[in-house]
Amino acid sequence: MQTQAKQQLDMLHGPIWSKIPRFALPVAATAILEQLFNASDIAVVGNFTGDASTAAVAAVGANSAIIGLIVNLFIGIALGANVVIAHAIGHGDQDTVEKAVHTSVLVSLLGGAAVAGIGELLAAPLLGLLNVPEEVLPLALLYLRIYLAGMPVILLYNFEAAVFRSVGETRIPLIALATSGILNVALNLFFVAVLGMTVNGVAIATVISNAVSAALLFRRLCRSTGAIRLDPRRLRLDGPTLRRILRIGLPAGIQSAVFALSNIVIQSAINSLGTVVMAASSAAFNIEVITYDILNAFSQACTTFVGQNFGAGRLDRCKKTLVLCLAEGAVFLAAAIALILGFGKPLLSLFNRDPEVIDTGYIRLMMVMLAHSFSLLYEVMSGYLRGFGISLTPALLTMLGVCGVRISWVHWVFPGSRTFRTIMLAYPISLSATAFMIFLALLICRPARRFARGERVGDAA
Repeated sequence: MQTQAKQQLDMLHGPIWSKIPRFALPVAATAILEQLFNASDIAVVGNFTGDASTAAVAAVGANSAIIGLIVNLFIGIALGANVVIAHAIGHGDQDTVEKAVHTSVLVSLLGGAAVAGIGELLAAPLLGLLNVPEEVLPLALLYLRIYLAGMPVILLYNFEAAVFRSVGETRIPLIALATSGILNVALNLFFVAVLGMTVNGVAIATVISNAVSAALLFRRLCRSTGAIRLDPRRLRLDGPTLRRILRIGLPAGIQSAVFALSNIVIQSAINSLGTVVMAASSAAFNIEVITYDILNAFSQACTTFVGQNFGAGRLDRCKKTLVLCLAEGAVFLAAAIALILGFGKPLLSLFNRDPEVIDTGYIRLMMVMLAHSFSLLYEVMSGYLRGFGISLTPALLTMLGVCGVRISWVHWVFPGSRTFRTIMLAYPISLSATAFMIFLALLICRPARRFARGERVGDAA
């Protein structure tokens, strides 16, 4: 029990500045490693499928937006569980903690099963809406169907990780994913390089690896001696707890899903430029996501630290958390951007050696990654608001700033200049607009000040 207590961060006492990186960096590493599942898929099919390599890379990349839409929706709901548990821990409400843990695990399994069933029916129509070229469509459909079949274990891992993070434990999810990540790479090579499979091999490897990581966390939760112990016999949906999770998590999930929806619109425009551009964009995405994972980790840190301190009534620590997450996040983000842009072309060549693919992919790297400074601002400020239970406001503003701007850009601007660079301009424009709007929302809401006056804080206030 003492060992577990040492692993968990005390967010309510002591210095904050040194604990935020201890929370955020393992979260970032976990997300980056999770993305490497997809990156290794692309790298293996890009190097071991012969003449079909470009089409295979494009097929995996064409699914990124659809998979992101589904997974991000549920990751947002998992964040709601994180906030509810963090509030309860700060308030000392063990009963709510137990109900939230068991409810969130069951939601992940039921939600994953529903998504798998519905997704199998809608896979072909969704890819048709994305203008996937005919030579890519069969491979893209094959990959998507297999991936969707594994959705229950994929979502289970993400909800379990959210439970651990609510108590400041970020290393256990990282260790579980590292173990399954090594397995994923080995299985990719075995199925494709040894057995001669294509995208079906890497999809099967991804599902198996996620099942392993989910099983490892499930076992650890069942053996936990702390507040988040899981008893499989008590898995049930608690109505009031589920409503609290959904009140916070559903807007956050919709925010992430809308973000992914806008990327589907962008992906559709990219697909219209041909297979080479699709392959280049797919390769660049798997690199640029590293910087997004870093900034998003500081947003999750902000949500969890604020959530616990809000539950405990520690107003001063809530405001300090916001400032420190922005400052420390900026330092780590700048270092990552400098490194990746410096080695961008060699990194792109790991996915595809075609010089045209590499040059086109580097255009995306430069434009999107430099726009991530705006992402840091709006993600951390959104995380701060969610820590107080204000989730609907940042979700609505993201819909307007990200989805609205990008859809309008593709509809009105792109037809007049059908180039890859024109499409990529949508990223800095939409992200800067969203950051500005959420900054204004933060000034208007002022949750810490309202909390100090004893007012109710939340979207319904």
